[in-house]
Amino acid sequence: MPRQPDDSDIERHRRGQIRLAAIVMAGAMVLWMGANVLGGQLGLPARFAFLFDLAAIAALVWALFVTYWVWKARREDRSGR
Repeated sequence: MPRQPDDSDIERHRRGQIRLAAIVMAGAMVLWMGANVLGGQLGLPARFAFLFDLAAIAALVWALFVTYWVWKARREDRSGR
C-alpha cells in the first residue's frame, strides 16, 4: 500500500519548488547578461538580443508562477482550506 505524504513531505516538496524557482531566476539573469555582453562583442543582430530577452522573461514568469502557487498553497494550509 502506498504511503500517504505527510506535512513534512509536502513542505519539503514546496521548499524544493522554491529552490528551483530561485535557481531559474538567478540562472536566467546570469545567462541573459552574458548573452547580451557576448552578443555585443560578436556583433550579433538585434533580433538575437530580443530572443535572449524573451527567453529571460519566460524563465522569470515561470518562476513567478511557481512562487505564487507555493505561496497560495501555504496560505490555504494555514487557513484550514
